[in-house]
Parts: sequence; structure tokens; C-alpha cells
Amino acid sequence: MFIQIVGVGKLKEKYLVQGIAEYSKRLAPYVKFQVIEVPDEKAPENMSDAELLQVQEREGERILSHIKPDAHVVALAIDGKLWSSEELAEHLDKLGTYGTSHVVFVIGGSVGLSPAVMSRAQSKLSFGRMTLPHQLMRLVLVEQIYRAVKINRGEPYHK
Repeated sequence: MFIQIVGVGKLKEKYLVQGIAEYSKRLAPYVKFQVIEVPDEKAPENMSDAELLQVQEREGERILSHIKPDAHVVALAIDGKLWSSEELAEHLDKLGTYGTSHVVFVIGGSVGLSPAVMSRAQSKLSFGRMTLPHQLMRLVLVEQIYRAVKINRGEPYHK
């Protein structure tokens, strides 16, 4: 299986970079894994709806340019479905079993994901109603992917 995360913005915080690197290393024996960062769009603090949509569209074009046609796309969105770790594992297992071995998780920037990216997604996943920084969300997502892989292999993982 090939799992990618496409996220808006470059991680600068050392602890986040180190955490993602650690889980990426742990994933290496099980799946092909890659994190792709696309540049975020400079945006004024107080944007009009039209400006917000324009920023989303520009970032969305960058995201979509990294998604292959055969990939199953999971967009992270507050209004997405809440999955347990076991449900994420089951979702990934079913995708791999039924011929979709390329999964892309998409994390938007501070203004969210464009309508084009949302319509490309086959699934929407939420980690809860709280807003989390998109940089931190990458680390949380990588850890959950690792946990899902361990669950699917029947291997122990700390609780």
C-alpha cells in the first residue's frame, strides 16, 4: 500500500518534524509512505468571502497536482465522519483488499480546503469538532496511520 499525506504549508517546528520523521520510519517496514508539503497562499488577516475562496482555490490547485487519478482521497474536515482508530484501520484494510492501494490524506491550510479538493475526496474524516493547527494535525494523522497499520497486522501497540 502507498499512503501519502498532502498538506498545505511547510512545517517549521522541530518537534513536529521529528515526530513525523519517527512515525514515518516506523511505517517504512509496512507501507510506502510520503508526506508532501505544498506552499500556502499568503492571505490577509481580514479576507472577504471572494478572497477566501481565491486562496482556497490556489492552494487546492497545488494539492490536486499531487494526486494521481487512481488514488483514494480522504479529506480532513471538521464536518467529516468521526472514525475510531479501529475504523480507520478497517477503512485502510478494505481499500487495500479491494484494489485501491494508493490512499491520499489531504490536510488544508488555515483557510480550509477548496470545493474542488472536497469534491475529489471519496471520504471526509474528522478528528473532532475542535479546530487543531494543520501542522499538528499532520503528526496526529501519521501516528493514527501507524496505529491502523499495527491494528491490521494484529501487532501490539501501546494504548
